[in-house]
Amino acid sequence: MFGLDTAIDSIQTTKKMWVKTFVTNEAIAKAMNDFVDAQSDYTKKAVKTGVDTATTMTEETAKIVQKFSKIDYSKILDTFTTATKK
Repeated sequence: MFGLDTAIDSIQTTKKMWVKTFVTNEAIAKAMNDFVDAQSDYTKKAVKTGVDTATTMTEETAKIVQKFSKIDYSKILDTFTTATKK
């Protein structure tokens, strides 16, 4: 997560540097920088939510796989073959 935040900050800093370099009107520059800050906040929250979702899905999938790996399929097969012989 830290690496993603760093990448987001890097991109947003570049945008702010562009505004500082090319926008001379202070009111417009402030509005643009406020927009960049809002983008940054939104993007960080969206990335965090995505990472949290992927982590939860991975953990729950691992639990299901562990559960199914504990099933004794040979007993199930024996029960099935015994039932079909009757």
